[in-house]
Amino acid sequence: MKVYDGSQTEQSSTPERIKVGIAEYDVSTNGATLSTSGLGSCIGVGLHDEESSVSGLVHVMLPVSEEVNGGNPAKFADTGVKTLVRELEDHGADRSNIVAKIAGGSDMLDFSKNGSGIGVRNANVVEETLSALDIPIVGEDIGGDHGRSIRLEGDTGDLIVKSANRDSKRL
Repeated sequence: MKVYDGSQTEQSSTPERIKVGIAEYDVSTNGATLSTSGLGSCIGVGLHDEESSVSGLVHVMLPVSEEVNGGNPAKFADTGVKTLVRELEDHGADRSNIVAKIAGGSDMLDFSKNGSGIGVRNANVVEETLSALDIPIVGEDIGGDHGRSIRLEGDTGDLIVKSANRDSKRL
């Protein structure tokens, strides 16, 4: 018979949660859940390699970095996606196994409605960058006029998208 005397700690079956802020990224190799909120025109890019169980999430704000040296690569769609892919590879992922799921890119404050808002441009650059890296997008929830929060489950690669006044989606 096992007796709990207070010296033991209970193991939780709930995976660790890692919060990814705006213009930040993080990588999980232990099945942790990565989450970010405040996706309006920003894009959340979730990457997952099922073979190596490596996942990563980046929250990009702007389409293209104009800085040659320095700066925060996670702030921009082009450099943020490339940086995250390198980090996944550094943690054991194989690019040929990586798949992407993306969400965000709303034009909540675009009054011109001509399709050239920051959200649309962010989505286009994310898609172009992933294509250039030969990483397929297998799920997306892009555009519209509403904000989103996302959660990338590191053990499955599922991306759960929550939007105001809308049901959650599992990508």
